[in-house]
Amino acid sequence: MQKMRAVVVREAGGPEVLDVQRVRAIRRPGRGEIRVRVRAAGVNRADLLQRRGLYPPPPGWPAEIPGLEYAGEVEAVGEAVELWQAGDRVMGLVGGGGYAEYVVVQEREALAIPPLLSFEEAAAVPEVFITAHDALFTQIHLELGERLLIHAVGSGVGTAALQLAKAAGATVIGTSRSEWKLERATDFGLDVLINTSEHDFPEMVLQATSGEGVHAVLDLVGAPYLAGNLKCLSEKGRVIVVGLTAGRTAEIDLGALLRKRLRLIGTSLRFRPLEEKIEAVRAFERDVGSLLATGQVRPVIDRVFSFEGVVEAHRHMESNLSFGKIILRWNG
Repeated sequence: MQKMRAVVVREAGGPEVLDVQRVRAIRRPGRGEIRVRVRAAGVNRADLLQRRGLYPPPPGWPAEIPGLEYAGEVEAVGEAVELWQAGDRVMGLVGGGGYAEYVVVQEREALAIPPLLSFEEAAAVPEVFITAHDALFTQIHLELGERLLIHAVGSGVGTAALQLAKAAGATVIGTSRSEWKLERATDFGLDVLINTSEHDFPEMVLQATSGEGVHAVLDLVGAPYLAGNLKCLSEKGRVIVVGLTAGRTAEIDLGALLRKRLRLIGTSLRFRPLEEKIEAVRAFERDVGSLLATGQVRPVIDRVFSFEGVVEAHRHMESNLSFGKIILRWNG
């Protein structure tokens, strides 16, 4: 049987352990499944952790092939598939294996690619936009007129969350350690810029809000920012932790949590049961599909690499010099 190409992690380690190889036979889709010919895939921080042996995929997904999202066209359909047919352009999330020529997914997990998006642009959508939408609107119920603080606003999830929050009528404060990333973020509506390499963010947030603080925080950094998050939240404020790039262990002032009646929430899409993932995908489609289709929100791409250039792509992400998404595409 024909084997597919995929990026394989030879052993835990740095970017140099990645290779494009011919791997397992192309699987036939089962009942309710579709097989997608992958044209492009997004690179995510989770892929770097998986490559280092620090973030294994959920059961049933390949540990040796990274990748959480894909964009391509339906190549084959299984029995009882009703939503798609061969040739349809789709994008979506996977628990792993997105760095391969083919993925097989449950048909309800896939999303139609809007006509105005290329495969590379579509590959920049699923992980960051569905994560951001689920965190902001399903988990912390961001509302019109609220103030939102986004840490690492120049990241993939950060730029997606910024656009979605502005579309919902929120005021957005963003942090980054790079001034140029903050300036770029103003193109997407960022209201207040805080360079955390030069300023204490809680103090700057309180100054920008006349001492009132923010109603919600989207934290893509982790442990070092927890105390500051609690300090700059208004009463009944919410923190949702999506990323742990700077650490996972922190002390918490439970007095502040109680006194201000705060809520601290953690979230992850990757390890949710299938039905919960489908719910998140369908909610995103309902609320954001038309915004993507009309260009009111748009994927932000930093650079596109070929899959053969995956080592350079991972090194680029590790350099922290990217703004928005890094994309891999198959040539031929």
